[in-house]
Amino acid sequence: MLQVITVLSIAVLVALDQLIKLLVIEYLEPIGSLPLIDGFLRLKYAENTGAAFGSFSEYTNILSIFTFIVIIFGIVALLSKKLKFGVEYVCIALIIAGGIGNLIDRVFRGFVVDYIEPLFIDFAIFNFADILVTCSAVMLVIWTFYDIYREHKKEKELKENE
Repeated sequence: MLQVITVLSIAVLVALDQLIKLLVIEYLEPIGSLPLIDGFLRLKYAENTGAAFGSFSEYTNILSIFTFIVIIFGIVALLSKKLKFGVEYVCIALIIAGGIGNLIDRVFRGFVVDYIEPLFIDFAIFNFADILVTCSAVMLVIWTFYDIYREHKKEKELKENE
C-alpha cells in the first residue's frame, strides 16, 4: 500500500510541476518577468539547457540519461520494500518527483523551464522540481550524518555499559 501511495504522490508532484511550467510558458514567457516581492523575489521566465545553475548546458543528452538512471535507481529502492517509511524514503520520493519533472522538460522541450528568481542574493533562477530535488538531497545528507552520529553514539554507550 505504501508503494501505491508513493507512486501516486510522485505523480501528483510531477503533474503539479508540469502544470506550473505550462502556466509559466503561457503567461510569464510573453511578459518576461513579474515582481512578487520588490527587491526580494520575482518570477522570470528562463530556459535552462543545463543542470543546476545552468552548468553543463552543452550536455543536455548526458544530463537526461544521468537523470533517468538516478530515477530508475530511486524507484527500484522505493519499490523493493527494503526501505522503511521515514526521512530517507520521503527524500528519495521527492528527488524522483523533481527529477521526473525536469526530465520531462529536457526530453520534450530541450530545456528546463525555470521561473523563480531570488533578488536578495546572486543566485540562479530555478523551479518547483529543483526545490524538490535540492531540498530533499540536502535533507538526505543531513539525515545521513545525523544517523551516523546517532549510531556512533549508541555504539559508544554500549561499550561503556559493558
